[in-house]
Amino acid sequence: MRIKNIALIATAVLVPSLVLASHGEHHVTMFDSDFKYRVLNFIIFAGLIYYLVANPIKAFFVGRSQGIANRLKEIEEKLQASKNERLVAEENLAKAEEKAKELVADAANEAKILATNIAEKNATLLSQLEKQALEKQELETKKAMRSTIDEVLNSGITNDDITVDESKVISLISNKVA
Repeated sequence: MRIKNIALIATAVLVPSLVLASHGEHHVTMFDSDFKYRVLNFIIFAGLIYYLVANPIKAFFVGRSQGIANRLKEIEEKLQASKNERLVAEENLAKAEEKAKELVADAANEAKILATNIAEKNATLLSQLEKQALEKQELETKKAMRSTIDEVLNSGITNDDITVDESKVISLISNKVA
C-alpha cells in the first residue's frame, strides 16, 4: 500500500511538470520528443500491473507462508507427541524390567522354600520308612523265632528229651536258628 501511494504521488507530481515545462529553444531534446509520453505510459502501465497483481501475489505468498508455518507446527506437534510416547515407553520398560527382577527374585525364594519343604518331607518320610523297616525286621525276627521254637518243640522234643538239661535245649535251639 505504501509503495502504491508513493507511485501515485510521484506520477501526479512528475507528469504535470514534464508536460507543462517549456523551453525557449526549438531544438529537439529528449523532453520534446515522444519519450516523455512513453515514460508516462510505462509508469501508468506499471502502476496498473502493480495495482492488479500485487494483492493476489501478496495473498499467495502470505497463504503459502502460513501453510508452511501450519505444516511446521503440525510436524513439531507430532515430534513432541512421539517424544512423549517414547518417554512413556521408556518408563514402562523400566517398570517392566523392575517387575521382571522382582518376579525372578520371588521365584527364586519360592524355589528355595519348596526345596526346603521337599527336603523336610523327604527326611520325615525317610525316618518313617526306617522306623517301619526296623519294626518289620523286629516282627520278622520274632516270627522266625516263634516258628523255630514251634518247630523245635513240635519235632525235636520227645519224652526221652525231657530229661535233657538246659544246655542241650539251648544247643538244639541254636542249631535250628542257625
